This record gives sequence, C-alpha cells and structure tokens, in this order.
Amino acid sequence: MKHQPSHLLSRLHLAVLGLLVAPGVASASSINAVPVRFIHAAETIPISARASRSFIKTPDQTAMDCSWMLAQVTDRNSKMKLDKLPAIIPLPAQQTWRPERFEFDSKTVFVATGTAEKEARKLAASLRLATGLPLSVTSSQHSASSILLVLDPAAESRLGKEGYRLEVARNQVIIKAATEAGLFYGGVTLRQLLPPEIVGPHRLASPPPGGWTMPCVTIEDAPRFPWRGLLLDVARHFFPPDDLKPFIDAMAEYKFNTLQLHLTDDQGWRVEIKKYPRLTQVGAARQESPRRGDREHGDGTPYGPYYYTQEQLRDLVAYARERHIEIVPEIEIPGHFLAALAAYPDLSCAGGPFAVRTRWGIDQDVLCVGNDRACEFVQDALAEIVQIFPSRFIHIGGDEAPRDRWQNCAKCQKRMKDEGLTQPAQLQTWLNHRLEGFLARQGRRLIGWDEILEGGLTPGAAVMSWRGVAGGMAAANAGHDVVMSPTTHCYLDYAQAKGPTEPESIGGYLPLEQVYAFEPVPADLPLARRHHILGGQGNLWTEYIQSRSEVEYFVYPRAAALAEALWSPPEVKAWAGFKVRFQAHQARLAQRGVNYRPLDP
Repeated sequence: MKHQPSHLLSRLHLAVLGLLVAPGVASASSINAVPVRFIHAAETIPISARASRSFIKTPDQTAMDCSWMLAQVTDRNSKMKLDKLPAIIPLPAQQTWRPERFEFDSKTVFVATGTAEKEARKLAASLRLATGLPLSVTSSQHSASSILLVLDPAAESRLGKEGYRLEVARNQVIIKAATEAGLFYGGVTLRQLLPPEIVGPHRLASPPPGGWTMPCVTIEDAPRFPWRGLLLDVARHFFPPDDLKPFIDAMAEYKFNTLQLHLTDDQGWRVEIKKYPRLTQVGAARQESPRRGDREHGDGTPYGPYYYTQEQLRDLVAYARERHIEIVPEIEIPGHFLAALAAYPDLSCAGGPFAVRTRWGIDQDVLCVGNDRACEFVQDALAEIVQIFPSRFIHIGGDEAPRDRWQNCAKCQKRMKDEGLTQPAQLQTWLNHRLEGFLARQGRRLIGWDEILEGGLTPGAAVMSWRGVAGGMAAANAGHDVVMSPTTHCYLDYAQAKGPTEPESIGGYLPLEQVYAFEPVPADLPLARRHHILGGQGNLWTEYIQSRSEVEYFVYPRAAALAEALWSPPEVKAWAGFKVRFQAHQARLAQRGVNYRPLDP
C-alpha cells in the first residue's frame, strides 16, 4: 500500500464522517475545505465540513488508496472526536460540524406556526416516546431550549421542493424548508443525530449514555432525484397492512418517497374492485403454491383469499402520505392477468376456463385486446383505482405479455386490421393509448415497464426501465420521463450473498456494494435529455419471500445503499464511508425490530 501523506485523514475517520471521496475525484458541489492532518484513532482535531464550489485534488491522482477529507478548520481551540459524529444515511450534500452539543430536556419545546405546525407535532411525537419528555408544541418561542420549524417558500430556489436546512446550536435548533416534505426530511436527519434508542418502541427507564444530546451542526441538503422508490410485490405473496406500515416507516427513515405496490399478477388479484367482485372472490386465492426449495412441485396448501379492501388501501395511502411517501399502484395489463381471467374468462382470447396460477413464471393467456368488453373492463378497474390512490402516476405493468394468443384470435386480428396495425406489439400500444387518455382525463399519468416501448410509446407515457438501462435511454432520448430500475443494481429479490446459510431466492446475485454503485443517469445520455431521468427504484418480487421478516432481510441494508444513490450528490459518496455509517445504523434498525442482514465482517 502506498504511504499516505501526513496531512491526510485516515480512511477510518473519513469513513466515520461519511466524507470519503473516490480517489482522484474533484468535488464540485460538496464540501469545500482544506486538507487536514493525519490523525490516529485516539486523537481529536478541530474540524468542520462545509459546502462550497471549490475543490481539492489528491497529490497523486493514481493513488487508489488515497482519499482526501473535504474539511475546513474553524476553531483551533476546540476539539471533536471524529469517531463520535453521527452516521447519517443518506449522506447530506453539505455539513458543518461544531464541537458543542444540544441537549433535550424537560424545558425543550417545538415552535411552529401555520402548516409547519403539523410537521412539528409529528417530529415531537416521534421523539417523545423514547425520551419521555413533554416536548410541547407552541406557536411562540418562550424557552431557552427550542426547536423551530420554519416554512419559507423562497427557500425553494436553493433547496428545491424536498430540501432542508438544519442548524443545531447549543440552545436552539432550526429546520427551514420550502415545503412540508422538506421539514419532514430535516426531522429525519435530526433523529439520526440522536442515539439509536430514539427510534425504539418504548420509553427508556433512563437516558442512554451521553443523554439525549446531539452535536451542533449545519446541514444543507436536497435530494438528487424526485423519484426515490421501492416496489413490493404483494401479489405473489400477500402482506397485510400491519406489515406494510413498518415497511413504510423504514422507507421514510431513508428518505424514500415512492412505494409501488404490485397488486395483481397471474398468482393473485389483491385489490377490491367493487364493480367486479369476482376479482377477489375468485382471483384472490390459489389452490396451492410452489413448494419451498422445490419450485417445480406444489405444496398442497390453499393460499388465500387474501386482498386489500378499498378502505384498507385508503388508510394505507394516508399513513404513507403522513411520511411523505406516495403509493403508486400497479395493475398488470395486458399480461400477468390470469387471476383476473380466472374470475372473468370472457376477457380472454381463448375463453377459459382458467384457474389462478399455482406456479411462478408467466402464463400465455392474457387480456384479449380485440374484445371491447375487455377494454372496458380494465378502464372500469382503473376508474376505481384512481379513486383509491391519488398518485400522479398509475402503473399499468405491460411487461412480459406473450402475444401468441393475439396472433390466433379472430377478434385481435380484426382489431389489427381495423386500426391498420401490422405487428401484435402494436395492439398493446393501441390499448395503452386508450388507457393513457382515460388516465389523463383523471389528471394522472401512465407509467409502465420498458416493454411498452416495443409497439411504440404513447405520447405521455413514462417508462420504468428494468431490462438494463437501454430502454430508459431510448425513452429519454424520445422525450419521455424515465425511472431507472435495472436488474443489475435494483432487483432486491436477488441473493445478496453466496453460501448455504442464505435463504432461497429467485436467483441472480446483487451484493450491497453493487447496489451502492447504482448510477441512474447513463454517462452517454445527452445532457439535454438527463432531466427526463426522474430517479430510480429498487424492486422486491416475492415469489420466494413469504413473511415480513424475509422482506426485511432482502431489503436491508441494500435499500439504505439505494437511498444514498438516489439522494446524495455523487461527489460526496464513497463505499467505504457508507459501510462504516451503516455499521452504526444496524442498531437503529434493531431498535425498530427490522430483520436486516448484518454486514459481512
């Protein structure tokens, strides 16, 4: 290993701060600073990290083990223990640390007015349980220990719609943002400044060592992307609302803002549609499921009927909205549709009868696009979906839809002839045109998997690119919005480690470091088209995942790595730093009762 100059911080301390920068990278919009001297684990040094537009270079651009601390020495008479600084995930864009501390006590109050008061009450409630402190909320400052939440619409020009500025001084904390979402994310960061016991489910008999204190800091932060999502497949295996709410809570702690619920598939229909009750009477149950460890044979155990009522989903939407998470429903059309066909076989090309699929994989029977009643059916179903979910986007799936039945269907062939279509894939685009128009009249937008590109995109469609990034690039170059979700970095149902102790999975291999390396914007996408990349999403398909505990094991820590990839500026990210910070976050997840996979030694 090349010897490091004495004025460089050790990699350990850089990682603790979360400020490791890739060797040879010049920081353009993160932490401006001068290099500080090398220190040993027991030493302390006066330090703050602060943002600006300047940058520093490594003395040896080829030194692969050489990293620089982006820091500025501000007070040579004060000292901070670097290994005691909080671990924040996702890493903020800009940080300035100071040696003093703010302490919560019986006199600490929250101060907010107008719409900021709602966020103040939520934040106070989240801190009150573990601390046992009163933490009252008032509209005027009258205490020597206060936390102010301030909505400032003018801050949007600097912080955007979801950004925030958090200032922690000895006697006062100020969270400022342009929107309620920004205040919420400022509160999320504030909680991460406190000991991990703050997120525990019970009041502590006594404060943790060091008390309910946090270091003084100024953080200015905003997300890189507006779509920071996770998908949970509740069709293959069903997860009741009481399992989904803790999942949403954990998402909020890592500043995700989108939860896509995969509600329908060949193996089950999980959402109540009142106009078509057989969808849940028939489609929400299957005769059996593949046997664990032997996917070619059934387990002989009936599964279901399991589904969400509309009231349950409205309650879940409201719960997520309180945490600034939008739930995007996915209704698979025209493929992955067998559960619906089991209930209403006349919607198919072949006419049935059908049964809900009892094996994983793809069924050849799909919606008959030549059938007017079938087209009306999906529009009727979406009409109820938009009344349940206020999300901007409605996901219509569109992936893995076999077209063999259409080629042999008289109705579909007549539709192609009447509409002047030359390829079966264009039938899907014809249907998407109708669905897009219907959703637009409801003030919504259509989004689908990248297969919807194959017959030509409808004018307003957004694309979720899962088969690599090529589909997303094609859509962005054509002027369409894109959410990147490639299997290479975002399929959380893939195994995260190799070995006999790992649970059964669908296959594939996606280690934590590869998720952390996810870059949603392809390097060769023209600058003029990059604004079409809305962000990214991690997907958890549940063929081989049956319980909340298993969901959590597959999702964490990989979701935390994805959160940083979607929120933090690339120039402040570094794998080594993330690993050290997540070591600290394991205690937080444990306090929440999350069954995360521990980091490898």
